[in-house]
Amino acid sequence: MLADEVAFFLRPRGGGWVIDATVGMGGHAEVMLNATDTSVSLLGLDVDPEALARAGARLTVFGDRVRLRHSSFRDIGRVAAAEGVDRARSILLDLGISSWQLEESGRGFSFQRDDEPLDMRLDPSAPKTAAMLVNHLPEAELARIIFEYGEEPHARRIARAIVHRRPLARTGDLVAAVRAAVPRAAWSRRLHVATRTFQALRMAVNDESGALREALADAPPLLAPGGRLGVISFHSGEDRIVKRTFRALEPAGFAELEPSPQQPTGDEVRANPRARSAKLRVLERLP
Repeated sequence: MLADEVAFFLRPRGGGWVIDATVGMGGHAEVMLNATDTSVSLLGLDVDPEALARAGARLTVFGDRVRLRHSSFRDIGRVAAAEGVDRARSILLDLGISSWQLEESGRGFSFQRDDEPLDMRLDPSAPKTAAMLVNHLPEAELARIIFEYGEEPHARRIARAIVHRRPLARTGDLVAAVRAAVPRAAWSRRLHVATRTFQALRMAVNDESGALREALADAPPLLAPGGRLGVISFHSGEDRIVKRTFRALEPAGFAELEPSPQQPTGDEVRANPRARSAKLRVLERLP
């Protein structure tokens, strides 16, 4: 997703380290390594051990130019220090989840998989699942999560339906609760009625906004002069966090490259509809 834009804006000018702090299946890492020579090495982090293993297989052709570590991007500063990476030429944070995680992981990320457990953990060893949230949180807190992270206008009705139908164990149970809560006249042809609720619960389970804030505090100081930090977001709340952080860093010697984010072309959206909400913002550390 946005591979050409990532290669154009984040390809290092000169040797050194690239950090892909959400390496996922290794797609963006592969793009950046292919766009550079052997003087560039990559440190890849991911919280999902299965995705990390798949990235390792994909990037094996690059040999010892690649180091992969099982870690959240919120720990980018600690991991970089442990690996001896004191300056990076470029850093990428891709805040989306992969098609494999949605369609094949079996962890309940997708409303299109009716009989998966309500798990939604990116790291299967994490203690909190979506089932714990929907079955134990107070109705008001559920409504807040669904509204804040999902921007769902029917959040209160959905939270009420979830509480009324407890316990919910499978993805199909959650979809049924959402369908029962949202008036059919409000259903969209473009967006599945449960999209926002599933997104909100996934973000809450994995504390994605909290992780983003921590990463944005630690990543900019890691940049070498002229180095760049790129963030791909898919949620307007996340994009606001990135935009405000980048602007707040301007007095400290940083500048956002473009006033508006890079977005997928029409061709990319037609090829991959999940790309439609992607936004790439790039921050540069001034020389």
